[in-house]
Amino acid sequence: MASSDKPEISDRGFKDKEDDNDDKGGFMDKVKDFIHDIGEKIEETIGFGKPTADVAAIHIPFINLEKADIVVDVLIKNPNPVPIPLVDIDYLIESDGRKLLSGLIPDAGTIHAHGEETVKIPVTLIYDDIKSTYNDIEPGSIIPYKLKADLIVDVPVFGRLTLPLEKTGEIPIPYKPDVDLEKIHFERFSWEETVATLHLKLENMNDFDLGLNALDYEVWLSEVNIGGAELEKSTKISKKGVSYVDIPISFRPKDFGSALWDMIRGRGTGYSIKGHINVDTPFGPMKLPISKEGGTTRLKKDDGDDDEILLVQLFILLAGLEQGWSP
Repeated sequence: MASSDKPEISDRGFKDKEDDNDDKGGFMDKVKDFIHDIGEKIEETIGFGKPTADVAAIHIPFINLEKADIVVDVLIKNPNPVPIPLVDIDYLIESDGRKLLSGLIPDAGTIHAHGEETVKIPVTLIYDDIKSTYNDIEPGSIIPYKLKADLIVDVPVFGRLTLPLEKTGEIPIPYKPDVDLEKIHFERFSWEETVATLHLKLENMNDFDLGLNALDYEVWLSEVNIGGAELEKSTKISKKGVSYVDIPISFRPKDFGSALWDMIRGRGTGYSIKGHINVDTPFGPMKLPISKEGGTTRLKKDDGDDDEILLVQLFILLAGLEQGWSP
């Protein structure tokens, strides 16, 4: 058979199928574009739009050695002509990818038409829970955190929408300062009333500065409460640093019995201090406890005042003998 006699193979069927697919694809695209255009027209005509949400601020209204209360202010704007309900708030707080806290707030309120509302997300971090879960988180440290939240709103035309939020920051794990009674400086000494100044050493064990504003305290010498007071003091205690505070006190030596006799003989006597300090920190104000038990102190004057020390000791000795003390 000659080459010119070979039968012709037609691919019309394949072309017809491709043309059909192209026609169907084009038709679906036109339908989608039509629906999209209709949606935009409805949105423009009726005035419906997607709400927005942003983190406006993060507050720490309360923090102490046990916990930190955190409040997240979220500003939600509603461009629609009708109120929209805030169905749920789903939140998560993590540190370095590790979960610290999560929760769900149902029925969180309503956003007014063409308005904006600040919605508060309150959370509480319990330090014992964190430290028991993650052993490497130490008291006194500062840890990074990331807040993730999904706000679910119900909007006409659009239906339920999820507005995601994310915010990063830092939170401290505070630690109480260490306190020591360095010495007692006597201003006026008598058997009935003695006025003295206690020289306290405060050591900041935290990775952040403390701005001391005020303190309250009580002091015991040899299990005898010699008094206390509330004072306004202003000083800065740098992170991992030391500061010294002078606090006045008055007491009656005759109430101490032989404990005072031990002090002047150089043996020293036990003392305890308990109280609180009010401080400012980069994370807000805090009220931290101070305490010291089992310390030992002796009667002291400023350096170079040996003659006055001898007079105080002699006075106590004579008064003690009158009370029947045995040297």
